[in-house]
Amino acid sequence: MTLVPFITVVMPIRNESRFIKETLMQITSQDYPCDRYEIIIADGMSDDGTREIVLTLSHEYPQIKLLDNQKRLSSAGRNIGFKNGKGDFFIVVDGHCYIPDNQLLRNVADCFEKSGADCLGRPQPLDPPGLTDFQKSVALARASRLGHGGDSMIFGEFEGFASPVSNGAAYARHVFEKIGYVDENFDAAEDVEFNYRVEQAGFTCFTSPRLTIRYYPREDLNGLMRQMQRYGLGRFKFISKHREALTVNQLVPACFMAGLVLLLINVFLSIVLAGFYQYLLPLLLIYAFYVVLVLSESYRISTRYGMQFFCLLPMIFFIVHCGMGIGFIKKSFNIR
Repeated sequence: MTLVPFITVVMPIRNESRFIKETLMQITSQDYPCDRYEIIIADGMSDDGTREIVLTLSHEYPQIKLLDNQKRLSSAGRNIGFKNGKGDFFIVVDGHCYIPDNQLLRNVADCFEKSGADCLGRPQPLDPPGLTDFQKSVALARASRLGHGGDSMIFGEFEGFASPVSNGAAYARHVFEKIGYVDENFDAAEDVEFNYRVEQAGFTCFTSPRLTIRYYPREDLNGLMRQMQRYGLGRFKFISKHREALTVNQLVPACFMAGLVLLLINVFLSIVLAGFYQYLLPLLLIYAFYVVLVLSESYRISTRYGMQFFCLLPMIFFIVHCGMGIGFIKKSFNIR
C-alpha cells in the first residue's frame, strides 16, 4: 500500500487564545491519516493563555507540536516550522482562519501530485461565517480592485499554473533546499518576498480554489489601520531588497498620502496668506476625482451586496489607502 505524502502544517502565532482551539480542531478533523501529518505551532511567546490551550490539545492530538519563537516575528515562526518539520510538503496556516471543509490536506497532496508543481497557491478571501457588517465591508473593499492590487490572486477562483508571489502558501521540501528560508528581517510581506524568490528560482506554482482558506478581516478601524501600515512597511522593505520588482502600483499609496499632506499644507497656506496657493487647484481636482471614484465603487458594491455597506465602504477604502501609504513612508524615512 502506497503511503500518502507526509504534510507539515506550519502555524506561526502569537496571542491567539480566542481562536486557536477552533482552528486546530478544523485541522485535526481533516480526512487525512493522522500519522501522515503534523502541526507545528511556532508560538511568539504568547501571554494570553494560547500556550496552555495548545499544550492541552497536544495531549489529545500528538500531531500538535508547540515550539518557541523567541523572535516573535511571523517570518521567524515560519522558519521554525520549515526547519523542524519532517514533511514532504509544507503548508502555512494562520492561527485565526476558517477552513471550509475536511479535504484541505488531501487536496494539497492531490494538487502536488497531479500538477507536479513545486509550490501551491490558494485563494484567501476574507469571508468566513459569522462576520459583523464592518468586517463584511472590509472583505468587500479588499476584494475590490480599488482595495487590493489588481495582480493579486488571493480573491480569485482561477485554477492552473500562475505566479506564486501573491498567494503561494504550500511548498515541497526541495524548495527550501535550493533557495533557503524566509528572510527574518521582515515582519510583514515576508511571504511575498519568499514567494518572489520561489518564482525567481524557476519553481512552478499551481493555484487552486480547492485549497481555499478563509481569513477573518479586522474588527475595527484601529486594527485595520495597524494592519495596513504593516503591509506598507513590508512592501517598502520588499522593493528595497528587490528593486527590480518595483511597480507603479506599489508606489500609489505613498503618493496618495504625500499628495494628501501637500493638499492640507496648501489649504493652510491659502487660509493664512489669504490667497489661492499655486498647487491648491490641481490637488483639489485630483482628490475630488478620488472621492468620486471611491463613492462610485462603494455604490457599485453596495447595490450588489446590500446598501447597508455604503456608509462603511468609503471610510474603509480611505483607511486602506492611508494605512498602506503611511507604513511605506514611515519605513522610507525610518520613522518608528
